[in-house]
Amino acid sequence: MSDPNYITPEGAKRLQEELGQLRSRERPKVVTEVADAAAQGDRSENAEYIYGKKRLREIDRRMRFLTKRLESAVVVAPSAQSGARIFFGACVVVEDEDGKQTRYQIVGEDEIDLATGRVSWRSPLGRVLLKRTVGDAVTLRRPSGDIELTVVEVSYPAA
Repeated sequence: MSDPNYITPEGAKRLQEELGQLRSRERPKVVTEVADAAAQGDRSENAEYIYGKKRLREIDRRMRFLTKRLESAVVVAPSAQSGARIFFGACVVVEDEDGKQTRYQIVGEDEIDLATGRVSWRSPLGRVLLKRTVGDAVTLRRPSGDIELTVVEVSYPAA
């Protein structure tokens, strides 16, 4: 059995919304376009038909992926966590060797967004931070060299 697919309630909602969008809007629209293109006759050289069928396969593949991810998801509400120890869903402020502070939230693999500081619990940064507390110093191994980070703050966002 593989590792659990942890996800925040917010992340699960986003995946469900994307699946609903694909199922109720995108797929029916593409099916109509493919049917219209097929009605034009020769399908072997009909670019609209060929592209439409390809797009339909991509949508179906994404829908299967989202369905499987949601079925295997273990929803963990960050607000259910508390304390000074870093677990899934925690918002963590770390300080590097130069005194620069950066805020991260430990989230599931389907929620990663580096622009907003959302990192996976399976990422090198996520793994090195898990189970640490305020004041702990950790070493993050990077291709460009190791960096020392100090945990400055740990909080859990409210629901």
